[in-house]
Amino acid sequence: MAENIFTWLGHSTFKIQTSLGKTIYIDPFLSGNPNCPEQEKVPTACDIIAITHGHPDHLGDTYSIYAKFKPKVVVIFDLGIILQKNGIDDEDIVGFNVGGTIEVDGIKFSMTPATHSGSVMDGDRLVYGGDPVGYVITLEDGFKFYHSGDTWVMADMELIGKVFEPHVAFLPIGGYFTMDPKSAAIAAKMLNVKEVVPMHYATFPVLSGLPEELERELAGSGIHVSAFEVGVPFKLPSGEKVQV
Repeated sequence: MAENIFTWLGHSTFKIQTSLGKTIYIDPFLSGNPNCPEQEKVPTACDIIAITHGHPDHLGDTYSIYAKFKPKVVVIFDLGIILQKNGIDDEDIVGFNVGGTIEVDGIKFSMTPATHSGSVMDGDRLVYGGDPVGYVITLEDGFKFYHSGDTWVMADMELIGKVFEPHVAFLPIGGYFTMDPKSAAIAAKMLNVKEVVPMHYATFPVLSGLPEELERELAGSGIHVSAFEVGVPFKLPSGEKVQV
């Protein structure tokens, strides 16, 4: 039986190969990402891109991936307008807003709030690109995970847990621009998940939070921390590494 395979590519970038053969990239920061393995910097397939916000370390290689594969691009409405202006076809932009759920190729994306800033380069100008967001993503087989995007811990996380009941949460732990491990531990408890995948750490020196710190903060909570090596495929919710 086919399974969903996840690969962390450093920072907040994940590649998901679903059980029904779709390839999803979340925040595809590849070519400029110092932690992304060389063999992963040039995608070989892409059906859907989901973008949490327009900062260059999250929008990443969206334009070049789109030019090659013409995937659907899931994004907050305002950022979608800028992407269209810069070469992504309107019919391929799935622009919606916080609180909404859309479906692309049998995969559901529920947009959630995030506490961060939201800007994007439009040519040589830095402009407003809509609010930053996160997603609860429901794959074809019903597996649900929450990718928070860049954010501080917020009271909405309790509601996200109650409304969507994600199985696993992908949370930033680096600090400086996002939550640190202590805050991420509080977020995990508010979400009521049993497993956390840490992200947005170690890419640059200022992102100093570590998975071991998150583990210490969650000791005795029953929440498992699944920290993965970049480029090594894994399954969820088991956290088991796989050979592909």
